[in-house]
Amino acid sequence: MDWAGWAVFGFAATLALTAIMVGAQMAGRTRMSIPLLLGTMFTPDLERARFAGFLFHLANGQFFALFYAAAFALLDESSWWLGGLFGAFHGVVALLVIVPTFLEINPRVASDRSGPELTTTLEPPGLLALHYGVETPVVTMAAHIVYGAILGAFLTSG
Repeated sequence: MDWAGWAVFGFAATLALTAIMVGAQMAGRTRMSIPLLLGTMFTPDLERARFAGFLFHLANGQFFALFYAAAFALLDESSWWLGGLFGAFHGVVALLVIVPTFLEINPRVASDRSGPELTTTLEPPGLLALHYGVETPVVTMAAHIVYGAILGAFLTSG
């Protein structure tokens, strides 16, 4: 397995994914902020939450990059297009499984069923995170495909 590549390119791919998501948020294409969703699990202070969530997101990116590196090693093949396919799968899982679990694990995300409470700060993501904007699924998928393509292009398979 390409350990050095995993460490370097996992970090680079995570930065690219994050830059796409933050850029889309700043451009008004989505209201979803992964660093904010992650960080508010640890602190109610939104400014501190963004920073803590960014660090946690970087760690998560490295964690997921490890699975990509292992998959490339198992298949004995890596390429930008294979990484992009993995990224598309990752994006679908993120939209259908990971983001919706924030309702269950983050006390500051309101529930679709019970609505906001005094401790909630963030709206629920909804199906495919559509409550954060109709372009959120497209932006999320694009960011994850880029993440996977970077890993596939630069990680060695053996």
